[in-house]
Parts: sequence; C-alpha cells; structure tokens
Amino acid sequence: MTSEAKAKLIAEYADDIKALRIETIDVRAKTSVTDAMVICSATSDTHAQAVAERVTEKMRDHGIKPMRKGHASRADGWILYDYGDVLFHVFLEEKRQYYDLETLWETMEPDPDLQS
Repeated sequence: MTSEAKAKLIAEYADDIKALRIETIDVRAKTSVTDAMVICSATSDTHAQAVAERVTEKMRDHGIKPMRKGHASRADGWILYDYGDVLFHVFLEEKRQYYDLETLWETMEPDPDLQS
C-alpha cells in the first residue's frame, strides 16, 4: 500500500470516530524518516485513546500494524503511532497548538539532498 493510500485510510478512520481538524502533511521533500503525517485533535484523553485504538484496529484489518506506538495511558495529550511511511498524531487541542507541527513542517525548507 502506498503512503498516500495509508494516510487516506488513517484520516478516514479517525474521521469515523469524530476526530477533529484532521490534516495530512506530505513531508517527503523535507525528511527521509517518513512520507506523510496525519494529525488530528480529540476532545478528551478518552476520545484520543478511542481515536488511536479505532485507527489501529481498522489498519490491522488491512494487515498494517504500527511499528511503534505511544502509550495512550501516559500520553499527556499527545498519542503518536508510527506506521513507517506515515506518522499518526492524535492531540488534545492545547498540545496541538503548543507543538504546532503543521506550521513547523509546512514552513520547513525542502532538503536539497532529498530532491531527485
């Protein structure tokens, strides 16, 4: 499965459980670590855990398991699942605004070593 298809599925499954402000950011030109990030917000710790669990469950149905996942019970407002070519972030809104990953990655200059 391509990283684009994987990111689209993650965003769909997060939307199914009412995640908020779902954004997908293509970072291929900026880092070799991953291709995309899916970022969303949740209304509470319980909602964040539910979003993360739903996405994990539905991705597992496609045979895709996270390489690493944050411990939701100790996440402190931020849950991160690493699907290799796609990183999935679930934030409480306060943490999302604090870290502002969207602005960080969107304003970062492309890495000339990654250009073809």
